[in-house]
Amino acid sequence: MPGPMRPRPKNGGLDRARNFKGTMKKLLSYYLLKYKWQLILVLLFAIGGTIFTIVGPKILGNATTEIYNGIVSKLSGGAGINFEKIANILITLLALYALSSSFSVIQGFLMTNVSQKMTYKMRNDLIGKINRLPMKYFDTKTDGEVLSIITNDIDTLSMNLNQSIIQVVTSVCTVIGILVMMLSISFSMTLVSLAILPFTTIMVVIIVKKSQKYFKKQQDYIGHVNGRVEEAYGGFNVVKAFNAEEKTINDFQKQNQELYNAGWRAQFLSGLMRPIMNFIGNLSYVAISILGGYFALKGRITVGDIQSFIQYSRQFNQPIAQIAEISAILQEMAAAAERIFDFLEGKEEIQHIKNAKKVGDLKGNIKFENVKFGYDDDKLIIHDFNATVKDGQKVAIVGPTGAGKTTMVKLLMRFYDINDGAIYIDGNNIADYDRSDIRALFGMVLQDTWLFNGTVKENIRYGKPDATDSEVIDAAKAANVHHFIKTLPNGYDMVLNEETSNISAGQKQLLTIARVILANPKILILDEATSSIDTRTEIKIQEAMDNLMKGRTSFIIAHRLSTIKNADLILVMEHGDIVEQGNHEELLARNGAYAKLYNSQFDEEEE
Repeated sequence: MPGPMRPRPKNGGLDRARNFKGTMKKLLSYYLLKYKWQLILVLLFAIGGTIFTIVGPKILGNATTEIYNGIVSKLSGGAGINFEKIANILITLLALYALSSSFSVIQGFLMTNVSQKMTYKMRNDLIGKINRLPMKYFDTKTDGEVLSIITNDIDTLSMNLNQSIIQVVTSVCTVIGILVMMLSISFSMTLVSLAILPFTTIMVVIIVKKSQKYFKKQQDYIGHVNGRVEEAYGGFNVVKAFNAEEKTINDFQKQNQELYNAGWRAQFLSGLMRPIMNFIGNLSYVAISILGGYFALKGRITVGDIQSFIQYSRQFNQPIAQIAEISAILQEMAAAAERIFDFLEGKEEIQHIKNAKKVGDLKGNIKFENVKFGYDDDKLIIHDFNATVKDGQKVAIVGPTGAGKTTMVKLLMRFYDINDGAIYIDGNNIADYDRSDIRALFGMVLQDTWLFNGTVKENIRYGKPDATDSEVIDAAKAANVHHFIKTLPNGYDMVLNEETSNISAGQKQLLTIARVILANPKILILDEATSSIDTRTEIKIQEAMDNLMKGRTSFIIAHRLSTIKNADLILVMEHGDIVEQGNHEELLARNGAYAKLYNSQFDEEEE
């Protein structure tokens, strides 16, 4: 179950990535430079395609001039229009445009390949990182926030990267190339055209500054909305049970309204860019047309050059607007990349240590010595835990809610590291082993069953992928679930998924027990494994667990004290400490904390 919704930390009200330059540098060095040769080809093809496109209007202007001169010549009694020369010009123009289009297709293919390979690797890195992060990290994040990084932020980065790199290159080349061509036609007309740049720049800066604040907020609230959906519908039964549908909808609508407001403002402001640029550009065209006409009358410029210049002037504003839009895209991309790198750079738990001991043939003698632990360093919840467990013993840990029962087994499996003290297995400190080796010793059966989308056989094999079919069946029989599996459509080959509704909670629990039996661990942890099961099913599960616990050191956490009467050792915990220990009869005879717990539960059952 996901935890309560936690807002993503804000970056001090900034309207962009906290460190744009540093984030882009990381993106370049960690990922993009791996494809440097492909990127160089992308740049070359983008530059080539842009150059061929830029030359086009000048050549087209030559054709216009030829037609104009031919008409004037015809009216004066001359030869008229030279159609052969015009045809050659047009064929040359067509070839250039075809070449430009081919270059664009090639560089688009290359850039798509780079961006998809990069996001493929980045997703793999994120999934790998999830498995290396400590449990503590996920205590501070909702599932929706983590999911948003792996889906939305990766997609944002991929799409924007694919657009922005090509757009930056083509836009810069277009601006430079057009400026050169305009200067070659008329210096004076170029100055008039450039006079609008200050106004354009001011408008771009104003719009980008305002829109980026909302683009950042939009990305943040996508994570919030995902978290709210996952939280609400991950616990759908609880929502229904408490008639909380209206509250859930209202909570979601508040988050969705914030996302709508941010998204609307971001898209509206960014959408203002082009009409404003077009308006300013049109003013420039009027001035250029008047000045060009005057120069043509004076014979300082040809009619075709006027046409070419107007076309260049119209094209000149477009890449400037695109560069402005790209700046918004780059900021959005950097914000997404920054969250991805924050996740990838999260402090990992140490997976492997130097000179780690090998598990070998450990038997399962366990000793807790002065163990202290707190999820926060300054707030201990386990104060001074001491206990000794012998190989093959069945140990029950009981106590009120919040006493620290589940925390102890999490420490034993090194889901968390202790603050002080030590935990030993057969006299060896568990901190001297790699975490994976320690965890391989354990099998867990939890209250909340976990089955993945796959066949019954694949689910049972989860802890031992190389198990034979006969081993799977033997494990199912030991778990008292073989007969039930045979009644299923396709038996062991039936696919389990979220829509599987004909399997009860107890039957799912038996499948998880079969999984642990097949894995054949040295040490067992049974955490409230029967707390949500009916009495009749509990008997089957108890028999399966008895089969499972034979000859193994077992830790049982149970609220139903009647299920642990035959435990070899019962540890009674209160406020993170052991207050009593012994077997059932000894603890009842003391008439202490355990007797109080047991009698109160017995009285409740009588009522």
